[in-house]
Amino acid sequence: MAWLALCLLNLLWTVDGTRTQPRSSCSVPSAQQSWVDGLQVVMETSVASSTLPNPSILIAMNLAGAYNLEAQKLLTYQLLGHDTADPTLGDLALTVMALTSSCRDPGSKVAILQKQMENWKPPSPNEDQASAFYGPSLAILALCQKNSETTLPIAVRFAKSLMANSSPFSVDTGAVATLALTCMYNKIPVGSDESYRDLFGQVLKDTVEKISARITGDGIIGNIYSTGLAMQALSVTPEQPNNKWDCEKTMDTILAEIKQGKFKNPMSIAQILPSLKGKTYLDVPQVTCGPDNEVQPSLPSYPIPPPTSASNITVIYTINNQLRGVELLFNVTTEVSVRSGSVLLVVLEEAQRKNPIFKFETTMTAWGPIVSSINNIAENVNHKTYWQFLSDKTPLDEGVADYIPFNNEHILANFTQY
Repeated sequence: MAWLALCLLNLLWTVDGTRTQPRSSCSVPSAQQSWVDGLQVVMETSVASSTLPNPSILIAMNLAGAYNLEAQKLLTYQLLGHDTADPTLGDLALTVMALTSSCRDPGSKVAILQKQMENWKPPSPNEDQASAFYGPSLAILALCQKNSETTLPIAVRFAKSLMANSSPFSVDTGAVATLALTCMYNKIPVGSDESYRDLFGQVLKDTVEKISARITGDGIIGNIYSTGLAMQALSVTPEQPNNKWDCEKTMDTILAEIKQGKFKNPMSIAQILPSLKGKTYLDVPQVTCGPDNEVQPSLPSYPIPPPTSASNITVIYTINNQLRGVELLFNVTTEVSVRSGSVLLVVLEEAQRKNPIFKFETTMTAWGPIVSSINNIAENVNHKTYWQFLSDKTPLDEGVADYIPFNNEHILANFTQY
């Protein structure tokens, strides 16, 4: 009988066509859990009928277990009815995963995503290859979770292109690529050619080695905002890096940064929250959904940051364009007085109020507003130009709606080519 049971288990495993891998993870200490709960409440509060639906937020809510069920339902219905004329690969893939995590049928979105990936062309040497692989990585992950067998030839072409990529490494792109190829590696049908496993394994090994090379002494991976995706990748990859990742150190540093208020942006919370809850995007198909009339859970208690000082600070603000070929060259500086605790966007608004030369325009993204034009000089994808913000000589790692300048800080907006 024992032999028969073993045979049945092996048969089920073969039919499923998956191979599970051990997870490497660390958990938030119970004494610190209230800080994580507070982040989740902030993220869920950002959901509103007046804002564009963000699938990353819905994925994070479902993986973590939503507190605000009304916000969860609203965001789900928004994504079900939200159809853009030409969605990016990344947005479409995230929407498929978000609806899957809500136990909803993505409908034609899966077929559209598969068709786009079948027609996908690897980036040319002149393109920003690192960012060009981000959306396709999410697409491979979403398609793998729906039907790994039909995704296999697409994933093979993607993996070969990624292996040939010679552009500067991006932790975010490397992390989502790792999640996508880990899904494919785990779901190679039994009896398939071993070359598939060899290919995915080699690309995974190379990628996680590059991710581990970006781990700093305090455990941050790349930067504070790429760490969440990187934690997901390193916790599930079947190919571990040579230098063992200290998950506890990373977790301790992230919790310390949370207490310092570094995670205010809902999108930044959406990317770190799954790791704080011991989940990854690979868990999307396993989410258990409750009934529509489920009782709203009690709101958790969480720390509230102390109020900021009411005093004013002075910020030195410079706009600079010295790129050749751009008609209007300038380098102009002003001093702006704002309330302590104000975000950089308030500084820009005050500078514009004082002097029309500091006029700026923003474009809304999933991460909030980005400055797309200053003094009538606009970013241009074809020319690979954008407005980069720096504190003295250090690039800011937060957007203008999140970064809080300090007294006498020099903020530089520099028109830059990448």
